[in-house]
Amino acid sequence: MIRILLSLSLALWFCSASAAPSLAEEMRLAARLHKAGETEKAVAIWQRRASEGQADAAYNLAVIHHYGDGVPLDYAAAMRWYRVAAEAGDKPAQFQIGLMYQTGQGVTADPAEAHRWFTRHLQHHLHHEHDPQMVAWRQQALALIDDRDRRETLAAQRQNGALVLADLRRRAGLTVAPTLASATSEHSLR
Repeated sequence: MIRILLSLSLALWFCSASAAPSLAEEMRLAARLHKAGETEKAVAIWQRRASEGQADAAYNLAVIHHYGDGVPLDYAAAMRWYRVAAEAGDKPAQFQIGLMYQTGQGVTADPAEAHRWFTRHLQHHLHHEHDPQMVAWRQQALALIDDRDRRETLAAQRQNGALVLADLRRRAGLTVAPTLASATSEHSLR
């Protein structure tokens, strides 16, 4: 009897867990709700997902507050949600924060802060310059390029040397006069 109850409760738990909507399904639902004018319900979904660290949900909240789309226009709320999305790595959110600092929307205009946000995604990758593996790969690539350049230069010098030698022989009269067969074949190729 206990086994049956345990297996029944596990089955119900698995069914309820699989019945929960996925992130994508919830984001689509929130978009449909917002489009249908039920922004409060959409905001509830986006806020829950944004609190879980979902950047797209935070970005959506920022946009609706930034433009007053279904909610009152609120630059401070927009900035707060853009920051949540930006901290999660969302590049458009980082750019929007830069624009808000550049134009002074909801914040004091600050060109230096705007530039910092515009280039934030680039700054993130600067640490790669000092990574030992990146340094080794860069050195290996330079060695391969140098080797290729040396081989190409040597091949070009050999070819040029052969041409110079042939020209000197021709000028010195050391070349053998073309035979009738080779002259004919040369003539037919033209």
